[in-house]
Amino acid sequence: MFYFDHDPSAPTVDATPYGRIHRPDSLTPDALDARTWMGDESPSDDPDGATRIWDAARHWYAVGTQPAVQICVRHRGRIVLDRAIGHGRTPLEQVTGSTPFCLYSASKVIAAVAVWRLIDQGLLRLDDRVADLIPGYGTRGKSSTTVDHVLTHRAGVPFAFAGLDDPLRADDRDYVRRSLNRLWAVHPPGMLHIYHALTWGPLVREIVEAAAGRGIRDYVADEVTGPLGLRWTNFGVHADELVEVAHSHVTGPRVRVPIDTAFVLSTGHTLAATITASNSPDFLTSAVPSSNGVSTARELSRFAEMLLRGGEGVLRPETVARARRQRRVLRPDVATSGSPLRWGTGFMLGSHYFGPFGRRAPEAFGHTGLTHVAMWADPQRELAVAVISSGKTLSDDGGHYRALINTIAASFPAG
Repeated sequence: MFYFDHDPSAPTVDATPYGRIHRPDSLTPDALDARTWMGDESPSDDPDGATRIWDAARHWYAVGTQPAVQICVRHRGRIVLDRAIGHGRTPLEQVTGSTPFCLYSASKVIAAVAVWRLIDQGLLRLDDRVADLIPGYGTRGKSSTTVDHVLTHRAGVPFAFAGLDDPLRADDRDYVRRSLNRLWAVHPPGMLHIYHALTWGPLVREIVEAAAGRGIRDYVADEVTGPLGLRWTNFGVHADELVEVAHSHVTGPRVRVPIDTAFVLSTGHTLAATITASNSPDFLTSAVPSSNGVSTARELSRFAEMLLRGGEGVLRPETVARARRQRRVLRPDVATSGSPLRWGTGFMLGSHYFGPFGRRAPEAFGHTGLTHVAMWADPQRELAVAVISSGKTLSDDGGHYRALINTIAASFPAG
């Protein structure tokens, strides 16, 4: 039995104090096995590693706040774990490794690679002024903004004002440009790092489309994910594909007012309204590079493997090295709920104890998404990983998600 699409702020017969989405009687070992999908896996160097990782994933799922979890782990070019548990759009639909999900902010890693690809092609430079790419942008304190400022969240426009949060107009290019031009810089560009949760996407889309001379979805398909043979990995989907995309669900404890206020500032909506909008056809068929990427764990880990292999023809090895070079030292960051985080140029970076990619992973790099979505490459471990979940809770699920990430890192010794 499930609680389906439960909003913990709305009193219902099925409501629980913690907004869980399944009942305790659905979490027996047999029930968990029946709800598990397994793909083709190769033996790991540590035969027990996959078991440890999947046990950690099942413990996380058993907390009751995740309708679905997908994990794909690639080690030294082999898929050593490719599994999913739970349901997709409805409780009657078993999730599989082919079920696509919204990636939220993990979408940014796809967009960042598109920007770096344009740089490799000589069509863009990090020091290009955004005002030269977006007509009229150089007003209200934004004239000195560069592509580098945008990629590193130093553009000075972190708040979703001026109508940029309207999913109905996300693909209206003239409207988006007018909205971007109306933004006031809250600090001189380049002065501070403040995570641009939503505004990063429209800015990067306009930058990519101006430099590429075509839509960002077409550019990504032709130049980035298409060459890797990826079916889904792009921004949004076509209208006839909507029925295949799993929904996200608000779960977990009720969000506190200060946290929801921060959501409104950064995305224009509360957490619950953000998730509701993210399931809408208007959002899922538009192109918002900050938040509406769609993929599977298998595809996203393949994307991470491309980075692990030094760009694999999509980027030059020296470009990947440049992108993952530290640009911001370890310090608390809103992008990881206040946990310390290091940044490269378009990528989050791991660390010994506080990184988003497990303990003792200082060379790992990738990106996370709302709320328990992550993809990363770890050169020390020759590891490419993606974890996707559909329950959107701001709690740490009793530490079980963190335990899963740490277990993945611990199961593959660093070289």
